[in-house]
Amino acid sequence: MSVDINAYENLMSDAVKHFWKSRFRAVESQRKRGVKDRGNRASVTAGKNLDGFTAMIRQLIVDNGINEVMVYTDGRRERTLPGFYRPTKNWDMLVMSKNRLLAAIELKSQVGPSFGNNFNNRIEEALGNATDLNTAFREGAFAESQKPFVGYFFVLEECRASMTPVRFYSPHFAVLPEFENTSYAARYEIFCRKLIQERLYDAVALVLTQRSAMGTGAYQSRSQLTGMRSFMSILAGRIAAMAMG
Repeated sequence: MSVDINAYENLMSDAVKHFWKSRFRAVESQRKRGVKDRGNRASVTAGKNLDGFTAMIRQLIVDNGINEVMVYTDGRRERTLPGFYRPTKNWDMLVMSKNRLLAAIELKSQVGPSFGNNFNNRIEEALGNATDLNTAFREGAFAESQKPFVGYFFVLEECRASMTPVRFYSPHFAVLPEFENTSYAARYEIFCRKLIQERLYDAVALVLTQRSAMGTGAYQSRSQLTGMRSFMSILAGRIAAMAMG
């Protein structure tokens, strides 16, 4: 299926602007209330930072589906699926059609100044979610659904702290060579690429954006495989095929 991803470029730019504006608004609101921010927590817990990206993905799903396709992005109950290693999991976005699961998508982000504190948590979370869902599907947890699209959309601040190589310590065994002399941005790209290559996720997007993009909406990808355009193209094709099935 041929998908005109260029049609979503403006939505992507708007999503980047919204991402930074919502973060800065949360921090400013906390400052005015005289609350001390701890670890950039105000902008993290605002809860609406990724709404622009969610809206963009939702629009693409609607454009490539049929009337019976339902996209759930609000309400914890509506976004809940059974798991295999745990009873349930609340996904950021679910796509359903006639009681069939078409897609489950997670949207996450990380900004500075500290990237090391949450890097491993993000890795473990993404691995666990995919493993849990894929195993639940294998065990028939989703009734008559065919294998759903599983997606991961990650937004990372592009700055000196994320782009500069950082050290690691492994006293007993050698680290895999691809991790030598890497920044956190490079490590996230390696991780996202491996998620696809190991078939844990059907598509993964790694979006890098600077704080100055609050006014410009600028962003970039580190590779074609983990770029926004690839993510959107694969999702559109899968949704269209499953919605008509």
